[in-house]
Amino acid sequence: MTPSRSGSEADPFDGLHVLVDDDPRWPWSPLEQTRFACAGGASVVQLRAKFLQDQEIVELGCRIREETRKAGIRFVMNDRFDLALACEADAVHLGQTDLPPNAIPETIRERLQVGRSTHTLEQAHIAMNEEADYIALGPVFGTQSKESEYDQRGLSTLREIVATVAPRPVVAIGGITRDNLASVLETGARGAAVISAVTQANDPTDAVKELARSFSSFSGNA
Repeated sequence: MTPSRSGSEADPFDGLHVLVDDDPRWPWSPLEQTRFACAGGASVVQLRAKFLQDQEIVELGCRIREETRKAGIRFVMNDRFDLALACEADAVHLGQTDLPPNAIPETIRERLQVGRSTHTLEQAHIAMNEEADYIALGPVFGTQSKESEYDQRGLSTLREIVATVAPRPVVAIGGITRDNLASVLETGARGAAVISAVTQANDPTDAVKELARSFSSFSGNA
């Protein structure tokens, strides 16, 4: 189901992923975070809502869909493929405790791409066999935005997983900042996801712009 890709071929999940969420610690709402991401040139916006009811998530997701569609960037819903369909999202991102990608009916997979969170090489192998369209690894570094049972995975693990699951794109997540993004991209990771690098910035739009520029600079030097 997942098409073969060469290492040089662009993938819709390449680039900067901005994870927008409803964590009350952030001074910005998910919709405001989305607007920062769109204005700053992100490639993907992913909604992670942990404090809202389903109907609230759908209403918010539909508004985010409008913003991302105007900006021409992809919209990913976290955890739930039914909510992703209701919001007309491009993809759903599944964690290890969510429904596995290959359990989603093929008719839905034709409308919805699927990403899978992994934390180990074994999980990455499984995600590849489950035909995930992209594979996320985290936390690469320590993270303030989400508690995890896993210690930071580090760049060596990221590099190993990139090599193992190629040509599927790998998206790195966890503690990624402007200062360490270049080292992440040097592993061959095609995407990187951020939360606090945006939500805790004095100017979130500028923070997105700087991170997005890192991808452009790295591609230009590759």
